[in-house]
Amino acid sequence: MTSRIEIQDLDFVIEGKQVLHRLSLSLSERRIGVVGRNGSGKSTLARLVAGLTAPTAGKIRINGHDLAKDRRRALQEVGILFQNPEHQIIFPTVGEEIAFGLEQQGYGKAEAASATASVLERFNLGHWKQTYVNTLSQGQKHLVCLMSVVAMAPRLLVLDEPFAGLDIPTKAQLNRYLRLYQGSLLHITHDPSDLAGYEHLIWLDQGRVQLAGPQAEVMSVYQEAMHIQGKADDLAHLSG
Repeated sequence: MTSRIEIQDLDFVIEGKQVLHRLSLSLSERRIGVVGRNGSGKSTLARLVAGLTAPTAGKIRINGHDLAKDRRRALQEVGILFQNPEHQIIFPTVGEEIAFGLEQQGYGKAEAASATASVLERFNLGHWKQTYVNTLSQGQKHLVCLMSVVAMAPRLLVLDEPFAGLDIPTKAQLNRYLRLYQGSLLHITHDPSDLAGYEHLIWLDQGRVQLAGPQAEVMSVYQEAMHIQGKADDLAHLSG
């Protein structure tokens, strides 16, 4: 189950600052990575793809749909995981959190409860249903967000630095779950190891596509450029 992402002459401006400049991409790979330095527009692109905000100019279509104009369709087409799970989780228990998204899609309470139990069992976490989210570790909260999105079965899952700040074992466990995901992934990350096995890579720089293509080719050029910049930069001039 792959998704089609069509971006044409996309601009995004906020508070007078142009964050993205004339982006044009046509993507249909199942595993797509996005890399770039802080301030390059990666998170803005994630929100645009998910339909959480509309472009200032240009067009973006996910499987033929303008998700910023059709929020119900957006719930079917795209799920998103943010860097901080606290920005996503709104209910006290794991079961309630998972069921909420399903109810937003139109499930009745009984149907949502059944689907929630099914997802928890798929992750071998049936005993988590009544668990209070505030008792969980950061990595476990990320897993709750992932299960909530998986339950809604979107065709595309957008990952906006969801592993930042997690230790190596926790990242490995979450990556293992992601490998089981049947839809498409658009993964924004600073860590090249997160993109092992990905087919396509987009390198954003100052709001523009610096390079896009097969992961291995783009990654080697990107890493070389980052090493060169790391030697030349003064920390006082690094973008925030």
